[in-house]
Amino acid sequence: MSQSPAVPSLAPETQAARGAVPVDSPYRDIVPPLHLATTFERAGDGSYPGGRVYSRDGSPAYDGPEALLKELEGGAAAALFASGMAAASAVLQALKPGARVVAPRAMYWALRNWMIQFAANWQLTLDFFADDAELAALLQRPADLVWLETPANPTWEITDIAAAAKAAHAAGARLVVDSTVPTPVFTRPLELGADIVMHSATKYLNGHSDVVAGALVTRAVDDFWQRIKTVRALGGAVLGPFEAWLLARGMRTLFPRVRTAAASAAAIASHFHGHAKVSLVLYPGLPSHPGHAVAARQMQGGFGAMLSLRIAGGEAAAKTVAARLQVFQRATSLGSVESLVEHRASVEGPGTFCPDDLLRLSVGIEATADLIADLEQALAGV
Repeated sequence: MSQSPAVPSLAPETQAARGAVPVDSPYRDIVPPLHLATTFERAGDGSYPGGRVYSRDGSPAYDGPEALLKELEGGAAAALFASGMAAASAVLQALKPGARVVAPRAMYWALRNWMIQFAANWQLTLDFFADDAELAALLQRPADLVWLETPANPTWEITDIAAAAKAAHAAGARLVVDSTVPTPVFTRPLELGADIVMHSATKYLNGHSDVVAGALVTRAVDDFWQRIKTVRALGGAVLGPFEAWLLARGMRTLFPRVRTAAASAAAIASHFHGHAKVSLVLYPGLPSHPGHAVAARQMQGGFGAMLSLRIAGGEAAAKTVAARLQVFQRATSLGSVESLVEHRASVEGPGTFCPDDLLRLSVGIEATADLIADLEQALAGV
């Protein structure tokens, strides 16, 4: 069963809300059907009239969410994966041994650690940068891949995507941007010069803490993209059909969810900026944030729903605040409808760059006043 194509003339909010509904169903379904088949029948001559061979090569369940994500990011093609880590690792695995990779020091901790291990096994050269100036200096030499994460988890540094793209391409490298936090609601990296956009779709794209998924969107369907698709198919890092269906459901409310959460995050950041018991608020929407000017240029309409608070009194005080919270839930992950808090240094463990007084907040869609009151009562106990 085919899916309706996205309508380019419609606003992204409308495209997402419509999802990908079938046009040839006799039932005229409003909700896309669930495709469970793993294999598909050949014709008598050995051909595949349905255009499908085996679901590991591409399931009909992927058609809707991949088409929608491609449109939202303005790309040429999209691919779903079993997790964000599977999507990210497929990009690295598509490189040839001996390639040079440049990546940020501040980024998702698990991916950073995996990159270090993979680089050693794959004979990659891996260089880390701390800011835009150091990135530009590293790209004075040839490179094969530049990885960005902006805003960068969990301290929310901002990298200038357009400047990074220019420098990466001059060095002969592809630019890949982890855009999990801003989502296409606020940032479209391909329009700023990136070659591939990565999402941990577990987070905002799905938005309900019930699916683990990843996604890549490419500017061009080239040899490198085909190698990524081969890694997915042969490595088996494929998403199940029910998870793909749930992801498609979640993406239909992407825009109102993300905008509501981001508005609350901005209000929380402003409220606690200068608070007696908060030594620093890390949020790119604050004019005091070092990356605010760049963020305002490349994040259209909002600054995301993630922020971190550095608690006056250090690690013990931060852990006390986390323990006292009642509306914010203490759990790993981000980007869902519920608000979460995490003492990130404890989670990342030995060797972390995360300050031990930092609490990472993933702001959900609860009433802003309730979230602020919850933080105030927790801080009052320090």
